[in-house]
Amino acid sequence: MNERNGFSIAGIPFVGFCLILAGIGGWMVVGAIHGQPDAPPLVELLGGALLLALDAFLLKGFFQVAPNEGQVLQLFGKYAGSVRMEGLRWTNPFCSRRRISLRVRNFESGKLKVNDNDGNPIEIAAVVVWQVIDTAEAVFCVDDYENFVHIQSESALRQMAQSYPYDAHDDGKPSLRSHGEVINSHLRDEIQTRLGKAGVQVVEARISHLAYAQEIAQAMLQRQQAGAIIAARTRIVEGAVSMVGMALDQLSQRGVVNLDEERRAAMVSNLLVVLCGERGTQPVLNTGTLY
Repeated sequence: MNERNGFSIAGIPFVGFCLILAGIGGWMVVGAIHGQPDAPPLVELLGGALLLALDAFLLKGFFQVAPNEGQVLQLFGKYAGSVRMEGLRWTNPFCSRRRISLRVRNFESGKLKVNDNDGNPIEIAAVVVWQVIDTAEAVFCVDDYENFVHIQSESALRQMAQSYPYDAHDDGKPSLRSHGEVINSHLRDEIQTRLGKAGVQVVEARISHLAYAQEIAQAMLQRQQAGAIIAARTRIVEGAVSMVGMALDQLSQRGVVNLDEERRAAMVSNLLVVLCGERGTQPVLNTGTLY
């Protein structure tokens, strides 16, 4: 079921018509009460009463439409269209009306505990920004569209979290922690697929909370720390080897000292200890001869 325009007219001009109708009916009733000779008092009295009753019935057709809001009309249970034109409107008094907000809304899902693609338990939550774009589908295709949005968004979040690992093991494979734009785009598309039947458009969806579950958080923290330490040590060793090679080349080119293989190995060992050590070194000065 798709939205279509419902019958409505501007309410301000119709207010004037109702006032005129009420004036005529009131004049007829007052004339009948005072016994006007132009017409039988009973006929004039009934005519005025009918006009006043008709005027009261027509007043039921007035309704207001606020900005970014829609009114869904139903005539004897059948969908009669939607009205989005803001202001005071008038429609068939037999039509029932339901107010639907078209404003942009957002909510934050609860923290869900799921297993990622590697089977590790994680906690994840998301912020979803959405709005109604089809009032007919929002009212008639689902029972409660707001509750439908919340439940389906959490279901899509759970499905998306199971499709990616928390941390990337390969450079080309996206992960929840390192590829934010890819993850958010996938989440938005997954939610939109589920909410399309409810006349809802997902404006934005983003991860708001991401962490390992409490029972493995300490172990995964140690794993991350170990990875960081290994990466730092690798960088330090690469730099130290380059500096040692540069030092030996400079000493050899300038003829500062000639070292045999044993002395070169000792010098390399000492330089690596100095450059790779975590603490400041305390060198021992040799004041005797070289041999």
